[in-house]
Amino acid sequence: MTKSFSLSAAKKVAFCGLLAALAIVLTMFENMLPEIPLLPPGCRLGLSNIVTMFCAGTIGLPAAICIAFLKSGFVFLTRGITAGLMSLSGGIFSTLIMWLCLKYGRFGMIGVGICGALAHNAAQLFMAVLLTSPAVFSYTPFLILFSIPAGAATGTVLRFALPVLNRMVRP
Repeated sequence: MTKSFSLSAAKKVAFCGLLAALAIVLTMFENMLPEIPLLPPGCRLGLSNIVTMFCAGTIGLPAAICIAFLKSGFVFLTRGITAGLMSLSGGIFSTLIMWLCLKYGRFGMIGVGICGALAHNAAQLFMAVLLTSPAVFSYTPFLILFSIPAGAATGTVLRFALPVLNRMVRP
């Protein structure tokens, strides 16, 4: 699991700024990747979930939610209102679920990543229904199946990156 560190207010703001920038860069990178064949449009790995998962576990929920908002704002500016709303709904809900799993669950990083991916896809599915029609629910099995390897991948990346990230946060 991630360690909780006590940071001064200035260090917390600076580190959150760096994490937000990293989340935006990961989002940009992910947007440059081609669509994955045989999956519903818009299916992505969720690389920025690595950042919000780390932030939720080390700095806390408010900072992680802030990063999800900033990343969604970037998506809104670069890809439009629909993509921004999808990003916001998925980002906020998955961050909350990952924080709950880290705080109260007995999950490893891979389990937290999978829970975050499932939550992200569920929130985006409900947003898509609000924006379009209930026919979007037909994507549910594909999204669930894709959430497992995508969440496992983000959890694995964070698990290996934790020693370096924890050294950066240490006061």
